[in-house]
Amino acid sequence: MSDALDVVTFGEAMVMLVADKPGPIEHVQTFYKRTAGAETNVAIGLARLGFAVGWASRLGADSLGRYLLTELQNEGVDCSHVLSEPGQRTGMLFKGRVTDGSDPPVEYHRKGSAASRMRVEDIDEPWLCSARHLHSTGVFAAISDSCHEVSLRTMALMRDAGKTVSFDPNLRPTLWASTEVMRTQINQLAFAADWVLPGLEEGSLLTGYTAPEDIARFYRDHGTKLVIVKLGAQGAYYDSGDEQAYVPGVLVHKIADTVGAGDAFAVGVISALLEGQSVRRAVERGAWIGAQAVQVLSDTDGLPSRQELERFSR
Repeated sequence: MSDALDVVTFGEAMVMLVADKPGPIEHVQTFYKRTAGAETNVAIGLARLGFAVGWASRLGADSLGRYLLTELQNEGVDCSHVLSEPGQRTGMLFKGRVTDGSDPPVEYHRKGSAASRMRVEDIDEPWLCSARHLHSTGVFAAISDSCHEVSLRTMALMRDAGKTVSFDPNLRPTLWASTEVMRTQINQLAFAADWVLPGLEEGSLLTGYTAPEDIARFYRDHGTKLVIVKLGAQGAYYDSGDEQAYVPGVLVHKIADTVGAGDAFAVGVISALLEGQSVRRAVERGAWIGAQAVQVLSDTDGLPSRQELERFSR
């Protein structure tokens, strides 16, 4: 793989055990093993589209960590800056199944994971700044104080190097000390990004506004170049300063699993913008890839190849 990367992301990967049938997780006997993690979902999605992607993290030197490392490497993701730590644990989660299109139950086992021990010293600045773009999320920043520091530092380094930065708030309230702490620290990260991708409910919680136009304006007033407010099945609203518009969603007849849809949306937006596509086209691509993601059980099974994307683009 070339030393120069298109995209770098820092974050926690976890092993996800997906139930094979609906019902309470405690009643399920059989699970399918998959990868999980907001940042790795995006890394996999972009790698499938032909981008050179690097992921930095820490894993336990255990079977779960070896599984994740193999899966990410098989997807073509540069894992040269993933540390495997003896004596440390790799995070995992259980995900239930639903049949009504609602959010499935999820049970996390991540506290004290190897990834939560990442430090600013783990950042390889030349490697990071070789990339054109950094994608960051509020999940990684939430898992420990040191990971929050890593998020701030990587974003600052990329901005100083003249590179672009995208940020998905991806709120996980249970990981924060309080709603106010979450709001303050997530917005601190959002203000450091070029492209911010909140969901409507997230944006309302973070800004105090309920209308997509006002949420976007809030972040634009704090220096963000592009804000895209995700509206679920209704599509998205974007504000790039020069242009504001709504983009309709993509019709889905049956939703299998909503988890990972926001990451899939980010794959579409980031890939299109890095290709020089218009903002509207980027949001349309994000909506289409997000629609593919909700039709499958895994976070990544619906992420398309370049060939599949080209069929949509025609």
